[in-house]
Amino acid sequence: MGRPRTPLLSRDRIVAAALELADTEGLDAVSIRRLATALGVRGPSLYNHVATKDELLDAMVDTVLGTVDLSMFDGGPDWYGALRTWARSYRTALSHHPNLVPALNQGMGRRPNALRQADAVFGGLVAAGWPRREATQVGALMRFFVTGSTLGSFAGGFPDDASVYRGSYPHLGEAHLLAGKQRDIDDAAFETGLAALLDGLTLRFEVLRASTQ
Repeated sequence: MGRPRTPLLSRDRIVAAALELADTEGLDAVSIRRLATALGVRGPSLYNHVATKDELLDAMVDTVLGTVDLSMFDGGPDWYGALRTWARSYRTALSHHPNLVPALNQGMGRRPNALRQADAVFGGLVAAGWPRREATQVGALMRFFVTGSTLGSFAGGFPDDASVYRGSYPHLGEAHLLAGKQRDIDDAAFETGLAALLDGLTLRFEVLRASTQ
C-alpha cells in the first residue's frame, strides 16, 4: 500500500494543532472546522479522537501542564525552595500559551496532569510539615499568583506615546518607556512578588509550628 497523502490523525496531533491555533488567534478561533482545515482532513474524522470542544480544551490545558516540572516535591523539608522552583516552571509553561490561561482557570476537573500537579504540591507541603488545611490554602494561593501573572503584561499595557501622560499624570513621566522594557519589568515583578509571598508564608509556617509546640 502507498503512503497516505496526509499524516494519519492522532489525538496528540490534533491537540498540537489546536494549541498552535490558540496561540496565534486566541481560544475563540479553535473549532472543529478550523482544525480540520489546518490538518487537511474532514471535520467528522476529528470526532474519533475528541468528542467535544470541552474535551479538546481539557486536552490542550493538560498537555501544557504536563510540561511543568514537579520533581522538586520529593518529600524533603525545603518547601520554600520547592514552591519557588515549581512556580517558575509553572509560569514558564503558561507564558508559552497565554491565550490558554482562561481555560486553565476553570479548575482541575478530570485533567490528569492538573490533578497530578495538585497532588504533588499538596503532598510536598504536608510532608514538609504544613497542616493539611493550610497546605490546601497555600496551593490555591500559589496557583492564583502564577496564573494571574500570565494573564497579561503590566508594562506592555502602557502606551509608548509620552504625550498621553504629560500634564495630567505627573508621576508617569517615564511611563512611555515601560512597553519597551516589558519582559524585564514583568519578570522582575514576578520575582519580587514570589519572594514576598514565600517570605510571608515562612512567617506563617513559623507561627503554625510554634502553636503546636
